[in-house]
Amino acid sequence: MALDFLLPQSYPEFVVILFLALALDLAYPRHEGALYYIHPVHTSYAMALKLHRSLPRTRLWGIAIWFAVVASHVALYSLALYIADMFSRIAWIILSAYILKVSTSFKLLYNHVKNVYICLAKGDLTCARTEVSNIVRREVKNLGEGHIASAAIESLFESLVDGFISPLLYYLILGPIGALTQRIANTLDSALGYKEEEFRDVGWFSAKADTIINFVPARLEALLIILLSPIVKGSIRRSWDTYKRYRRATESVNAGHPMAAASGCLSVRLEKIGSYVIGEGFPLPTGGDIKRALGLAILNVATYILIINVLSITIYLAR
Repeated sequence: MALDFLLPQSYPEFVVILFLALALDLAYPRHEGALYYIHPVHTSYAMALKLHRSLPRTRLWGIAIWFAVVASHVALYSLALYIADMFSRIAWIILSAYILKVSTSFKLLYNHVKNVYICLAKGDLTCARTEVSNIVRREVKNLGEGHIASAAIESLFESLVDGFISPLLYYLILGPIGALTQRIANTLDSALGYKEEEFRDVGWFSAKADTIINFVPARLEALLIILLSPIVKGSIRRSWDTYKRYRRATESVNAGHPMAAASGCLSVRLEKIGSYVIGEGFPLPTGGDIKRALGLAILNVATYILIINVLSITIYLAR
């Protein structure tokens, strides 16, 4: 087929690309120097803001910005895959692994959340506030231990959807370009999808697109958390009950789903002051609960990788 260069052609190719990308994420989670400036998250973010500053701030132009950024990146990386495929399949696999690597991110998120835990374990709230500010948008300068730990746990499970669960699902369905498209869409939401006057109209489509693209992955992650609860000494019943009650507590259509499931699993209250409370009957988390949350996240990642592999075997056998 004409578009075969966009997809792995066998299960061995699929799994080699997947595990090479995961290994690269573990070995090199943070891109620096030249690798940072060519990273699609950086280039798409910078391009979106540059277009935003130079164009009218309307919904129509916001839609145009979204398609311009997504289409330009998809075209560039698709062309690169086409050229690599012309030279050799090994070159194609290596490039595909790079694309999947820059489309997913777990180790960096894990490190940020772990640093919050380390700071709280030392009793250093200033350090903990600094670290948690790297992964949340809210004001953190006056937060105490409970709300710092809550912010870290909330961000861990919300970002796990955006940076890992969702891109791997789209890699399974649409190949490395599918994962890249999800990552660019999520980046555009981060760049433009705000409620402030400056972004309300121009970022409307970016926010909606991100919600649609991550709709299924957010609920899939919640289900995984619920089913895995007993392994981390939680309760499926408690996780499910908390999930049902609080999944719509957040303004975001998707964010509340993994948060509510994690709240019930860990028996902790997750609270953004002045915005929402999830798991009202539970205490605010401590630094120790962050450590438990990190263990749960690793378990989810490992289980999800297994599921993706099983599904990919089924897909390639059916061809």
